[in-house]
Amino acid sequence: MTIAIKPTASSATIEHNDSTILTVDSSGNITPSNQMYPKVPVFSTYASAAQTLTAATWTKIAFNTEEFDTNSNYNTTNYRFTPTVGGYYQVNISMKVEGVTNRMIVGLYKNGSLYKTGDDIQATYGRNITGSFMVQLNGSTDYIEAYMYDHGGGSNVVSISTQTHFSGGLVSV
Repeated sequence: MTIAIKPTASSATIEHNDSTILTVDSSGNITPSNQMYPKVPVFSTYASAAQTLTAATWTKIAFNTEEFDTNSNYNTTNYRFTPTVGGYYQVNISMKVEGVTNRMIVGLYKNGSLYKTGDDIQATYGRNITGSFMVQLNGSTDYIEAYMYDHGGGSNVVSISTQTHFSGGLVSV
């Protein structure tokens, strides 16, 4: 293992095995390299169109617009996150729902089956329904999707990017 400090007229670098780890400029500002802080899978999506839910069934929500996806693990066609790094992920789902006449539940599906549920409300007007989950994903075959259960049917998930979103990221390996 070789660690080297290489000064120049305007900066200095700290290298490990000929790869730059840190750069220090003439003002003393320190900039870490991407090798020190590698990219981890993180995504944030929202629904760009309203979606009518089916009565008494779990409906996958069409989160079809990415705000960001650092590792290209979210698929905007099948509305699925399939990470390539195994570990523990924090996942958040928030949905603005209108036309509610019965029970509504937000759910996280893992590998095609209901894994955990979030808010479970009984209401007769529009609501934000949320869920926050910690889930272990293997980084090769596991995937997650956001679903909503509408006991009565006819409710609409509203497409407001600030209120209807699905996001998550790796927090530990």
